[in-house]
Parts: sequence; C-alpha cells; structure tokens
Amino acid sequence: MKKLEGKVAIITGGGGGIGGATARRFVSEGAKVVVADLSLTRATEVAEAIGPAALAVHLDAADEHSCRETVDRTMSAFGRVDILHNNHAWLTDGMPDDGSVVDTSFEVWDRTMAINLRGYFAMAKFAVPRMIDVGGGSVINMTSDAGIQSDITHLAYGVSKAGVILMTKGIATHHGKQGIRANAIAPGLVVTPYVRKVAAELIDILDRHTPSQELGEPDDVAALAAFLASDEARFINGQIISCDGGLLSRMPQTADLGDWIANNVVRE
Repeated sequence: MKKLEGKVAIITGGGGGIGGATARRFVSEGAKVVVADLSLTRATEVAEAIGPAALAVHLDAADEHSCRETVDRTMSAFGRVDILHNNHAWLTDGMPDDGSVVDTSFEVWDRTMAINLRGYFAMAKFAVPRMIDVGGGSVINMTSDAGIQSDITHLAYGVSKAGVILMTKGIATHHGKQGIRANAIAPGLVVTPYVRKVAAELIDILDRHTPSQELGEPDDVAALAAFLASDEARFINGQIISCDGGLLSRMPQTADLGDWIANNVVRE
C-alpha cells in the first residue's frame, strides 16, 4: 500500500518548484491533492500534468476568506482533509526592500507577515478542524534556515519564518491529543528555476558553505514532506527538521578555515 493512500492534501504555493514537486510526490504515494496558488495558471499547469487526482485552486494567502474557500473547495471536491502543507511564501527580490530593521519598510514588513505568517495561521485555522473530524491529520509548515539563524538581509522574511516555527509547536501542543501532528521543514537553498532566475549568484556561495556534495532540489524537500505526511511519522510531532545539506551544522568560519588549512598546513 502506498504511504498516502486514501489521504487528501492541500498544498499551498503548489504552483512553484517545491510545491509542484510535492504535489507530484504526494499523488505518487496515493493521495489526492489540491494545488493552491496565487497564480491559478501555474496551479493549473501542475494539476493538469498530474491528472484527475489533483485540483487547481486560486489562493490569496493574505486573504482569510480565500484561505477558508480553499478548505471548503477541498471538502466539496474530495470530502475530507488529512494533510495541510503550508508552502507558500513571499520574499522580496530586491534586498534593500527587506534588509535590516532600519532599511525594511513598514509596507514590506506588513505584507511579509500577512502572507508568510498570517496566511499559515489562517490555513491551519480552517483545515485543522476538518482533520479532527476524520480522526487526525498532518500539518507540515515550511519554515527556513533563515528562521533559525539571522542572515545579512531579509529580516522580515526571517522573522516570519521564525514565527512559523513557534506556530508549528503550538499546533502540536494544542491539538496533538486530537490526532494532529504538526512539523516544519527548514530548507537551505533549494535550486529551483526561480532561484536560478533571480539569485543565480547565490548558488556558488551557498554551495561553498554546504557540507553535502550537492545542493538541494525540490524533490528532496518533497520526499521529506511525504514522509512527515505519512503514518510512518506517527510519533514525530512538533519538530523542526532542517533539509539543508548540513548548512547550519557547522561554525560559520568553516569554509574559510578549510581554505586556510589547505594553503598553509604542510602535510608530510
């Protein structure tokens, strides 16, 4: 039997690289999926490529009514909700728009929180009761290494992702006895077409600081999400799991020290 046989999942940001990969993985494991995205065009492309087990839905995560409607449409189409994968995010392409506490505008701050944090809250608020109705379910929130350690830019984004971490633990604490598991995935740099387009120069930088031989791809995150959504992860709850190739596992100066040792230490 497939891991997710008979389960119904909502994947927000489902039209993107990670969301699309997760939708495909969930369906391959037997689930039906709602591909929810701000771009209905992208969501439709993903859903149509998958087939009748997928439904495309427009979702504006900053609008609580749109979040409620997404859950309602899932119930109308498939009759239940077992999995919520909050995967949508908003990140300014221009670093000065979301930089330090001095540089970041109130507009960028408020919009980031509305989408990245309040949107996760709204989706969980409407989906969790539906999961309780069927005996339980799995909430998988997408956080980020940027929500665990501060970066040189994107303060608002990082704070929103830090908030997702505590929200995840709160859902696990409040609803665990009702059969709800809530966990979060914290990726490092995942090489998607979007990343190659807007931040190609970061790939070499992050590669240098990542212990693994290769950087992550969307399928790596999708595989972890599928496991957390499955009954195999029944005793994993309230956890934040990094999927970053070991990026945060070592001291920040490690790469520079490695170069220094290679150039200055004589080995006989």
